[in-house]
Amino acid sequence: MRMAVLILGVLAGLQSGAAVSDPVAQLQGRIKNGAATLDFDQRRGYLDSLLRNLKVPISSQTLVFSKTSLQTDRISPATPRAIYFNDDVYVAWAPGASLIEIMAVHPQRGSIFYMLEQRQEQRPGFVVSTGHECSVCHFARESPSKFVPKLLFDSVIPDAAGNVEGTFPVPVTDQSPFEERWGGWYVTGTHGKQRHLGNVVLKRPASVMGGVAGVDFTRSTNVTDLKSRFDASRYLSPHSDIVALMVLAHQIEVHNLIALAGGKPAARPEEAGEPLVRAMLFSGAAPLTDSVRGTSNFAVDFAGLGPRDSRGRSLRDFDLKTRLFRYPMSYLIYSRAFDGLPGAVKTYVYRRFREILNGADKSGKFTHLSPADRSAISEILRETKRDLKL
Repeated sequence: MRMAVLILGVLAGLQSGAAVSDPVAQLQGRIKNGAATLDFDQRRGYLDSLLRNLKVPISSQTLVFSKTSLQTDRISPATPRAIYFNDDVYVAWAPGASLIEIMAVHPQRGSIFYMLEQRQEQRPGFVVSTGHECSVCHFARESPSKFVPKLLFDSVIPDAAGNVEGTFPVPVTDQSPFEERWGGWYVTGTHGKQRHLGNVVLKRPASVMGGVAGVDFTRSTNVTDLKSRFDASRYLSPHSDIVALMVLAHQIEVHNLIALAGGKPAARPEEAGEPLVRAMLFSGAAPLTDSVRGTSNFAVDFAGLGPRDSRGRSLRDFDLKTRLFRYPMSYLIYSRAFDGLPGAVKTYVYRRFREILNGADKSGKFTHLSPADRSAISEILRETKRDLKL
């Protein structure tokens, strides 16, 4: 089974009996000792309460309607699957589904896939899944004998039932051409003359053979209201915000590279470190040719998380005119996952950041960073990431 959305990696190499301290495990501990509760709602089960407890914003909601998940029978253009995320956790919910799926990013152990049954209990519990149903899609081969967790965010061409058709899927990353992004997803927001595959449902089998060339884009671009496409009242939000989708693609790419870095031999830190450096500095990112604007509060909520330097600048500040962020250095440099990188890899990554930001790197892979960009990023990091000496 090929899953078009992420979600959800599996713990790679979890040792039996080893302590786990990701946000979901911490929440489970608080529930067990009575410090936290999960409230059950007849409409969405534990979803509302779970997001509050994990500090996952509702404005992060994105909606995928292709049948690219474990719970395919619950997903269609009429009943899309909702994805919510913060820096450390991904949550997936579908109307009427028996499970909520959660993926937590662990600083040392990679990605852990949890399931929460939608059954009312006094003290509900999360179940760690290490089963075949997840590993089929969410393990990447690191070596002949080793696999690491892999998040998926693909663009597909779905039919009217949500089944995947055509020559896709293709991964969605910062480097993806705008016109190939988000097939099988709902997308709300404005983006000028730029086209994308979001909101597209194939009506005729003949259009499958034409791939992207056979798609009618007249109802798919600059969509700001989804109420005519499905019953949005069943969801926490009527939005599938385009800015949230762009951030999600970046975050998944970086989280995957961090997971891969954990499995690389210490003697070759550059093999894991260099791809991570490029992703975190947005090397090769496809430029925007028109301004992008979302429909929810996501951009404001996200930018408000900081941290900010003494001049009020943050790596979470958006540009959305020619590129995603105003200062092209990933905000995930502040994450627990990044801080948990193996020592040799982190040392390599920090050295490369210094070389690039001070202009010593002449490789040409970072020419998108102007002298003003490099200076601003360096100044922000000096005040907000003290262990990185610039």
